[in-house]
Amino acid sequence: MPIRVMLVDDQELLRTGFRMVLQSQPDIEIVAEAGDGLAALEALAATPVDVILMDVRMPRMDGVEATRRICVESGERGAGPGPRVLILTTFDLDEYAFAALKAGASGFLLKDVPPAELVAAIHAVAGGEAVVAPTTTRRMIDRFATVLPSSQPPLDTPELARLTDREREVLLLIAQGMSNGEIADRLVLSEATVKTHVGRILTKLQLRDRVQAVVLAYETGLVRPG
Repeated sequence: MPIRVMLVDDQELLRTGFRMVLQSQPDIEIVAEAGDGLAALEALAATPVDVILMDVRMPRMDGVEATRRICVESGERGAGPGPRVLILTTFDLDEYAFAALKAGASGFLLKDVPPAELVAAIHAVAGGEAVVAPTTTRRMIDRFATVLPSSQPPLDTPELARLTDREREVLLLIAQGMSNGEIADRLVLSEATVKTHVGRILTKLQLRDRVQAVVLAYETGLVRPG
């Protein structure tokens, strides 16, 4: 079945551009469009959607609040993961992208993303992955340093207490932007073993993907900006 996509942006010209790119893909179908977050929630109630391309700044309801509500409602229903949200942003709106990731978005894209990368990102999040790759995570953390907590809470937080020493070590390396292969080399483990550790970390901490794992690592003080 094709991946069902909703476009949410208050600029009709941008929606038209994304639609033209995506309609040429045989396995992607545009099933809904909305001009703001509130309209997106209304459309979502009537139309099954797999992936939502979500703008940040919009009238009535912005993309961050819409993302939060979508993810909360999906969790309350408990019937599968619900639609995945990709935030559309520009560099001067990184703080909003960070808030959206905390709200449950599966990643973020720049509005001038090349068509091939846009298509690949949609396929990735539809398959349950995040679109913020490890190399991009490093740059993301640099950009978000001013909005991440600067305090130093104790490391024996309830969240981190659920992890084994090895899992905490893997989480630390994830937060530093390392891929599974890089973590395997650092810890002298097989990549399959690292993948298992990552899966257990996400399950124990009830996280959707590596992006939220990075956010949690900073919030708990396991790592800090700089």
